[in-house]
Amino acid sequence: MIEWEIRLCKNSDCGLRFPAEKGHPTGLRCPICLGETKEVLSFSEKEESERVRFPSRPIPISGLLDNIRSAWNVGSIFRSSEGFGVQHLYLTGITSTPDTADLGKTALGAEHTIPWSNHRNAVTLVKQLAKEGYLLWAFESIARARPASQMEKFLESARQSKGIILIMGSEKAGVDPGLLEQCHEIFFIPMHGIKNSFNVSVAYGMALGLIRLMEGKHRTE
Repeated sequence: MIEWEIRLCKNSDCGLRFPAEKGHPTGLRCPICLGETKEVLSFSEKEESERVRFPSRPIPISGLLDNIRSAWNVGSIFRSSEGFGVQHLYLTGITSTPDTADLGKTALGAEHTIPWSNHRNAVTLVKQLAKEGYLLWAFESIARARPASQMEKFLESARQSKGIILIMGSEKAGVDPGLLEQCHEIFFIPMHGIKNSFNVSVAYGMALGLIRLMEGKHRTE
């Protein structure tokens, strides 16, 4: 059980309100102005291992990250993968791996629980995975891509397969066109701003969440 307290900076020109682990010496000083602080309330939070977990889902999902350079993005993807029950992460090209120091800052331990492997050539890898019976689903904003809402129509075929390989590409270059040629389906998440894509770790989390929500809807109907 983790004990937390909310502390308030006593310096009226600062007034920072922030959380700190109860009893931790760093909480006694304001992280902004280094002034004295006071506790305004305390609460406890269960360890993650004690939280309610949903039963595993019937459709196996693995992720394939092709040439994602940012260790923070990859770490965030590890974190989302753990939460949504991803079976494996294939790290290809120059994608950061868990031995990169910064990755753990966003993975928060998930890099130790999600199985992963490193591969130099993603196209060679997906050809083999397709032969083994996996469905290759990429997320990329190209003309022939389907809206993410249409994934629901393909859930039944996914159940009949060995599983889904969810493919995400480089932050700047996107998914390798040679990789897209091998995919069974390509989806995109509609944008309402002036940018043409979401951050890769955000898009990955949304894609996983949509699949699990659609899957859960069908399981309860």
